[in-house]
Amino acid sequence: MEIEDFEEQTLEMDNDYEGRVIATLIHSPNNTPGQPSVLYLHGFNDYFFQAHVAESFNQNGYNLYALDLRKYGRSLLPYQHPNYCRDTKEYYEEIDRSIEIIKQQTDQEIILLGHSTGGLIAASYLNNGTYKKDIDRLILNSPFLDFNVNFFQRYFLLPMAGIVSWFFPYANQKKPFSHLYGASISANKHGEWDFNTDWKPLHGFPAYLKWIHAIRKAQTHLYNNSDISQPILILHSDKTSFAKNWDDVILKSDMVLNVEHIKKHGPRLGSNVTFAEIEGAMHDVFLSKKVVRRIAFEKILRWLD
Repeated sequence: MEIEDFEEQTLEMDNDYEGRVIATLIHSPNNTPGQPSVLYLHGFNDYFFQAHVAESFNQNGYNLYALDLRKYGRSLLPYQHPNYCRDTKEYYEEIDRSIEIIKQQTDQEIILLGHSTGGLIAASYLNNGTYKKDIDRLILNSPFLDFNVNFFQRYFLLPMAGIVSWFFPYANQKKPFSHLYGASISANKHGEWDFNTDWKPLHGFPAYLKWIHAIRKAQTHLYNNSDISQPILILHSDKTSFAKNWDDVILKSDMVLNVEHIKKHGPRLGSNVTFAEIEGAMHDVFLSKKVVRRIAFEKILRWLD
């Protein structure tokens, strides 16, 4: 199954501070009416291109829908600042609309699946979203529950992001991520995946300080207030790597987030949290080596069953 085979449905959102806003709901071509459905939310500097994820769910009796959130991927309009938001609740509108569309097509359960920043947004939605009670289960793939930063950055730079962005809403860090993660997944470098680098640059889009502040606010809210009643499955690697130059350990570890943070904050999300540690997994578990992906899906399907 190729990503070109997927149906793309443009969702018109309310205008925001930058003008017209759209989101894009992607439908797997192998979805079947009456089956339970998975709604996938991508991470930062990302969009949905993982056709193999849809194929795995479809083959096991689940429909797959994916959102390119506003200002990401297929939903990025020419005048918008890529991946920008001032509050993660901005994304609730397209999640609401997607759930409404899915509910029109099936009365079976809906599973929300979020990767990295998408995992943070999904967990936040399960606390505050309009249709949170229509979601039956939550799967988080290396959720962005904390910044992987040092002491100085945590207690000085992160708070300063909120102050500076109050006066300069588009102040940003030009290249927030090491190019090594992009190199680890790109078929043109050390990985096996082809993707649109206009939508997913190897160095990443700028990280706007307003976005950093919004993420930190959402994380802090989850630490103090999260009370998700639905069952939660959290996938993560067995180790973090801190490589500054290319090393093959990058291909079998999370070099973006600290897995200890995920294990620390994950239990705070709700009363029914299950962890699935995936040996040799990368930050996006679904982009890891084939044998690792197979193990991850086996654990997901056992949990769903």
